[in-house]
Amino acid sequence: MKRPLPVFHALAVALLVAGCSSYRPAPAAFHEVLDQPYILGAGDRVRVTVFEQEGLTNTYAVDQSGYIAFPLVGSVPARGHTAQQVEAALAAKLREGFLRDPDVSVEVDRYRPIFVMGEVGAAGQYSYVPGLTAHQAVAIAGGFTPRANQANVDITRTINGKVMTGRVLTSDPLLPGDTVFVRERLF
Repeated sequence: MKRPLPVFHALAVALLVAGCSSYRPAPAAFHEVLDQPYILGAGDRVRVTVFEQEGLTNTYAVDQSGYIAFPLVGSVPARGHTAQQVEAALAAKLREGFLRDPDVSVEVDRYRPIFVMGEVGAAGQYSYVPGLTAHQAVAIAGGFTPRANQANVDITRTINGKVMTGRVLTSDPLLPGDTVFVRERLF
């Protein structure tokens, strides 16, 4: 007498366990970083205002090396710093023989883009706006395909110089530079 049913059950359980083994819950740092000041990175663009100095007031891009090229003082480190830290660094450099008491303001003009991949209508690079959630990013990317897992997504994010990937709900907020991956559902 053949007993194919137990073999089938064992195979089904093995496949189910194998499918779950790639589950990566979001590290605690994913949610902690949302409450911290924004850290600049390559691809961001900042608006620098030096009051009463129209020649220095402009928009500057953070280059791939993590610097902004500022007139008179040269390269100023920006990657890994907040806008307030860049303000202080610019003011200090301008005080070194260029301006007596510079009043500098730095704000983010444009954030680095996000990337949406996987089971979406139009995978690609998209502009980030503050408050953007994973679900809104998917909508911008053409929505879910019929095969998409719509409950949660995988986010890849750089936190404190380390690249981390974790699974979050689609209602979770995104940060500039995040990569959203929409997986295919099993059934």
